[in-house]
Amino acid sequence: MTQHVWGYLPEYEKERADILDAVDTVFRSGQLVLGNSVRSFEREFADHHGVGHCVGVDNGTNAIVLGLRALGIGPGDEVITVSNTAAPTVVAINAVGATPVFVDIHSDTYLMDVDQVAAAVTPRTRCLLPVHLYGQCVDMAPLKELAERHGLLVLEDCAQAHGARHHGRIAGSMGNAAAFSFYPTKVLGAYGDGGATVTDDPDVDARLRRLRFYGMEDRYYVVETPGYNSRLDEVQAEILRRKLPRLDGYVARRREIAQRYAEAFKGTDLVTPVTASGNEHVYYVYVVRHPRRDQIIEALKAHGIALNISYPWPVHTQSGFGYLGYGKDALPVTTRVADEIFSLPMYPSLSDAEQERVIDAVTDVMGRL
Repeated sequence: MTQHVWGYLPEYEKERADILDAVDTVFRSGQLVLGNSVRSFEREFADHHGVGHCVGVDNGTNAIVLGLRALGIGPGDEVITVSNTAAPTVVAINAVGATPVFVDIHSDTYLMDVDQVAAAVTPRTRCLLPVHLYGQCVDMAPLKELAERHGLLVLEDCAQAHGARHHGRIAGSMGNAAAFSFYPTKVLGAYGDGGATVTDDPDVDARLRRLRFYGMEDRYYVVETPGYNSRLDEVQAEILRRKLPRLDGYVARRREIAQRYAEAFKGTDLVTPVTASGNEHVYYVYVVRHPRRDQIIEALKAHGIALNISYPWPVHTQSGFGYLGYGKDALPVTTRVADEIFSLPMYPSLSDAEQERVIDAVTDVMGRL
């Protein structure tokens, strides 16, 4: 029973009529690429985040790639981020020819330790890429202050933080630009791949629109700067339009589930999520921590429960990024928590009975350690 299986089908059954109507609306519109559904979703998503512009793209990875390129980041530049993230964050930096530079994380929230960023800045640093991980935001005020002091740009990775807020500001509204993923398991998920990059800068918006369309200004005419074929699909855009008004409801249900977990495991040695000061957590995943993680996960299989780990292998330890020269001990907090963290089932369609089953199983297993 994984999150992919438990989360997708119940939601689809509940929202099936609206999803199928969305598909039919697009197919009957006569506009299958960059039509009214994409334009409308872009406007509504931008409004939801209080920013001027949204550009829908084909996936969350390319939302970062195009965001970096639209900000002028490329070969020879350094981008400071974290290793405790999904690999696509760093793959995107590599894709534009820039060099990722890692800083360590906080041991309680697993978010970027902003106090370490200043020491990582070099003359080649051009961009800071905070990852709003697991459903809550990085401490943005000191990060933005540092960026302004050094003349750096800020691109927020919001793939896991739809609707999260930091001192009242919604994730995606605090940097020069922000990238979102709409992968099906996200807080706001499509029924396939999808992504978006948002910004308040009209020049960045214009570059984003060219970059997602081969580098062309409008239609198949002249390429100004070589770009990509990275358009958000009309069907996915229309589905996302239908789901966007339900986002607050999705988040509210996630918070209910998180509260039940926190109460159930209070007083145990299972470390439950910590919400950083000023944050409003949306619990994209419910990450817990225990030094005997692997034993717990293995034992839960006997209860028919398979759990995910986000993420078992920090990016700096992966062979594909060995060229960066980071040793395993370069980021001690990141490396240590990667051996202990795992995720309990978390998605709005998780029923109270299903959650109780998870709680009972975890409690039973931990009692036998």
